[in-house]
Amino acid sequence: MSNLTANGRAVIADLSRRYGLSQDAVEHMARAVSNGGGTMAQFNVPELGGSGQWMSGGMTMVGDMFNSGLQNTVSNLCGELSNAMASTLFFEQLSMAMGGSVWPEWLGQPASSGGQNQSRYAYFPQARRLAFDHGDGREIVLLDTGDHQIGGFSQQQSGYGDPFSGISVSSQFGQFALSSFPVARTDGAAEPEVFEPMQPAETFQPEPEPAINVAPSLGGEDILGTIGRLAQLRDVGALSEEEFASKKAELLARL
Repeated sequence: MSNLTANGRAVIADLSRRYGLSQDAVEHMARAVSNGGGTMAQFNVPELGGSGQWMSGGMTMVGDMFNSGLQNTVSNLCGELSNAMASTLFFEQLSMAMGGSVWPEWLGQPASSGGQNQSRYAYFPQARRLAFDHGDGREIVLLDTGDHQIGGFSQQQSGYGDPFSGISVSSQFGQFALSSFPVARTDGAAEPEVFEPMQPAETFQPEPEPAINVAPSLGGEDILGTIGRLAQLRDVGALSEEEFASKKAELLARL
């Protein structure tokens, strides 16, 4: 499903007519220029000689490296697309983000991002999502990263059928291929999901042991000794006669 705006479709239709290319080919180039932040594009379009690369103000490379006419066509087409994107919104519900790619605004700001050939990818910790854009017009894929706190991307040799070109990530749990994460949705530009915030890990709090009050057990000799010491305190004025009598009666009651 294309997410081109009406203005974007109009520009692509005009360029398609003037350059003698199909609208699909021009749209592919528009996405490549958009993925490159308007300053570069990596593409693979059969109508334009297959794989190639364009850089604003720099070199243009096409599959047929000696075909200067094709190089001029790609350079001029990408230049016009870049200029048009400076004043025209081409794609709906998308905004420029880190890494030179385009991501849905509701995902927030990515903590890390990268790219390989036409594909772009970025990790959004608040949403607990990893977005992957193949760069060929397919829908953005959102992967559920769960409790992983992703620190970086790397590329391994991809196996047959790997939809993520061998890209892997590192987290506090180790190294994981993107293909190991569950797909949350494949319509990344759709309405935002409702995310539950990540909860801190619960820490074990032992229950306090009940306090046990043990009244001291005094023997007869201890009680009499205590009464003697209380009498000394009374004699020096530290205890009144009433206080002494009360304590004495309390101690004698324990005999």
